Amino acid sequence: MSQRSDWLPGTRKGILAMAKEWIIVMMENGQAWGLAAGVLTKFTALTEAAETALAVVENDSTNTSVARAKCDEAFEALTADMRDTKRRYFLIPPLTIAGFVSLGLKPPDPTHTPGGTPTAQVKVETFLIGRHELGVRIVFVSGDENDPANKGFRICFLVVAPGEAPPADPEELRKSFFTKKKKDRIVFDYADSGKTVYFAVQIESGGGKQGPWGPLTSALIP
Repeated sequence: MSQRSDWLPGTRKGILAMAKEWIIVMMENGQAWGLAAGVLTKFTALTEAAETALAVVENDSTNTSVARAKCDEAFEALTADMRDTKRRYFLIPPLTIAGFVSLGLKPPDPTHTPGGTPTAQVKVETFLIGRHELGVRIVFVSGDENDPANKGFRICFLVVAPGEAPPADPEELRKSFFTKKKKDRIVFDYADSGKTVYFAVQIESGGGKQGPWGPLTSALIP
């Protein structure tokens, strides 16, 4: 799992802690925020499933490749639901600044940042930092590097185990993080060592507009 993943915590235990806080806050404020029926029930079930799966892989006697795969799936489902819940219910009224803070989220910036749509393309080059850790370097492959619309980089990635099918296109990359740095790093889970990680990047403007995908690249996780 990436050490940085947008607003999500960088560890699975951190994600679980945030999810549990969300459950408490949604129980108290769900009706006022207009949460649809079943949202909290589903979210609670996904949180419990992720917590159970993590406990299994943290136990040496039950930490198998199948258990690790199930844990990956459980956390992918949980984080996907967290992103969807945030987008559908937390980014619109009546969520207040206090509501954002109670959920552990950064309140939205009310200042409009002008900017057009990025047109440049970039790719990721990787370099070794340490065990389970890769450095990523942003390299422009086309377009104007100094375009004012280029505010940052959405680095999308997917970890694939040996024997699994690689992604056919960038839309299949399910994890991502945003950075303004041209050189950053990702710390992967212990169980990801020996797997292949696939990357693709889109430049983002200050207004959230995204440019074209860069090429798919890959690297072996040390």
